[in-house]
Amino acid sequence: MAAWQRRRHQRPVYDPAFGDTALAEGREDMLLGRWEGARDLLARIPGDWDRRAHRIRLLADAAAGRRTVDLWQASEPRNPDAAVLRAETEVMRMFAAARAGQTVGRERLERTAWFCHRAAELAPADPYPWVSLLSLGRLHPGGHPEMSVWWQEIVGRDPYHREGHHQALRYLSARWHGSYGTALNFAWDVSCSAPQGSPLAVLALVARAEHYPHRVRTEGRAALGLAHHWSDGRACADLRNALDQWIAHRVPGAQDVADLNYLAHGLVKAGMSDRAGVVFRLLDNRATAAPWSYTGDPEQLFIRWRDATAAGSGGDVESKA
Repeated sequence: MAAWQRRRHQRPVYDPAFGDTALAEGREDMLLGRWEGARDLLARIPGDWDRRAHRIRLLADAAAGRRTVDLWQASEPRNPDAAVLRAETEVMRMFAAARAGQTVGRERLERTAWFCHRAAELAPADPYPWVSLLSLGRLHPGGHPEMSVWWQEIVGRDPYHREGHHQALRYLSARWHGSYGTALNFAWDVSCSAPQGSPLAVLALVARAEHYPHRVRTEGRAALGLAHHWSDGRACADLRNALDQWIAHRVPGAQDVADLNYLAHGLVKAGMSDRAGVVFRLLDNRATAAPWSYTGDPEQLFIRWRDATAAGSGGDVESKA
């Protein structure tokens, strides 16, 4: 019996580092006030923008509630990695303040943007300072007038930068400064232009998944068309496209666990659980809370569908669960 089949009924593994043990150690160091681990970690991956983006986001998440990265930058003010991580950390601090109900005024936003521009000066080849600015733009009332400029800076350095595209999708969503249609059109355009094997093929699935809880919050669960949110013809076409363009040609990436969870969730919600088995096998019991949490208890849903597809009985399980 295969290892993934033996895991039936076991609790899924939730690892924000997605198996990157060096990153997990760097996060722990950051929480303990040690920045040397982050310095060594980021220095190891020049040019690997996908893995670098994943590591910067996770390190910044750990650093946001500490002063560790501030001390690193004070100790090495010309270190580009310190500047890039400090910029993303400041952006995360702004979002944390906004969630806490604090006023995020123009002065605080401009101060945070200064850190991002400073990082861009010190790391001119790196797309990530511009990704940080793109994220920060969501907090500007009505959006930021420089968004298109920041977007061009990202794709000029890495045309298929995963994190940059995901941040752009959030900005264009109905929750922030766009609409569901705008976000979907962006995702479809990206999917058509991305090369085979790119995880950007799941971007339309992410747009659909993220819009679902927004509609529930704003319109209620009885909203018109919500019952077919996952299973209309275009949704099924997007799922088949992700399987054909990404999974069939997949080159493993740093954030595949997140993208595979969106794909697995979309397949079972659309009643295509017969196609989900290969995705759950690739996941190897590694789960993320989103998007499973949008439609019920995330752990129970993941386990239910993981076990159903492993048993080859996924099609017998009600797809509306």
